[in-house]
Amino acid sequence: MGLARSGLACANLLYSLGAKVCITDNRDTPSLRENASRLQSKDIIFELGRHSEDFIKDKDMVVLSPGVANDSLPVVLAGRLGIPVIAELEVGWILCPASVIAVTGTNGKTTVTTLIAKILEAQGRKVCICGNIGNPFCGEVAKIDSDTFVSLEVSSFQLERIREFKPKIAVMLNFSNNHLDRYKDVCEYLQAKKRIYMNQDKNDHLVLNQNDHILSALAKEAQAKVTFFAEEKGLNPNQAAVMAVGLILGIEAKLCQEVFRNFQGIEHRMEFVAEIDGIRFVNDSKATTVDSAVWALRNISAPVILICGGRDKGNDYTIIADLMKDKVKEAFLIGEAKAKMSNAFKSVLSTQEVDNLEEAVRLAFNKAKRGYTVLLSPMCSSFDMFANYEDRGRQFKKLVQTLKRKL
Repeated sequence: MGLARSGLACANLLYSLGAKVCITDNRDTPSLRENASRLQSKDIIFELGRHSEDFIKDKDMVVLSPGVANDSLPVVLAGRLGIPVIAELEVGWILCPASVIAVTGTNGKTTVTTLIAKILEAQGRKVCICGNIGNPFCGEVAKIDSDTFVSLEVSSFQLERIREFKPKIAVMLNFSNNHLDRYKDVCEYLQAKKRIYMNQDKNDHLVLNQNDHILSALAKEAQAKVTFFAEEKGLNPNQAAVMAVGLILGIEAKLCQEVFRNFQGIEHRMEFVAEIDGIRFVNDSKATTVDSAVWALRNISAPVILICGGRDKGNDYTIIADLMKDKVKEAFLIGEAKAKMSNAFKSVLSTQEVDNLEEAVRLAFNKAKRGYTVLLSPMCSSFDMFANYEDRGRQFKKLVQTLKRKL
């Protein structure tokens, strides 16, 4: 169920193993049509723009893509018909012969997953980086052998439907309010995150943030060996988490530090785009939570013109208002959440609701002065206006480069 990246990868993998595969997606977009053209065989049947009962009945199993809600029609029908529903993550796990290091948390997952892969590579080990990072597990599993380590980014959505998923090392980076558009409350969100270690035993490892009181308290209920990490001088929380994993894997701290020094960052996370007339443009499209935007603002010393907004995930934007008062000169708001954001910020700074990202970039540049930074840090998901956060970030970069060429 679902024909985005993970659905496409899973469908092709299962077909290659001899399964009869049918795909249903209630959306019908050019990107999904493109994915349909990349299916391995015309024998893979698909429907777009609807969910029909015929696609569910008489099936042996339903595989759920992570973005699909638990109350969607095919999931409800599968439950009514007694058909098991599992996650794409579980399919990858069943077929994976390698040791899996799984990383979850509200923020920092992609950076930590990437750095874990880099310290393994620096030690000369084979590693595959995949999962919620944008490279589906099912798309890589056929290339993985028993000597490979898998550095796997895992979201709460993916964990909801696991059964036997059991990483050798599970990492929980942090926890704060998020995805309250999907979960009824923060407790339900935490329960989904906790599933990352539910099948672990004494031969496995659980890495927890010592400074996060919600996560550190989980140590008493875990069956795995618990290792704590904490921010310290010279190490930010993400680096400290990677260092803890390196210790478990027998990787020297010195080698980890060298990897950190050489790390250039990841696309769409505090990514420098260009400087135009002394104004810096930074792409932080991956910042889909308020906490991510807090981190971004705290790491920019210059005055900021902020572009934010998108599809609201139940966030409380007032918690960033005081920081914005100190750091942000003006905010341009886009997407479905712009009215909610405007209400949260109007007492502390000037805001302007705009129709699209192109208008926001143009107005932000006109407002900025030499020495300012124009920052795209949305605090929201992208699905109201863009295919995903990568699409949003790339469109931002394209708009900035177009602006630069015109001047």
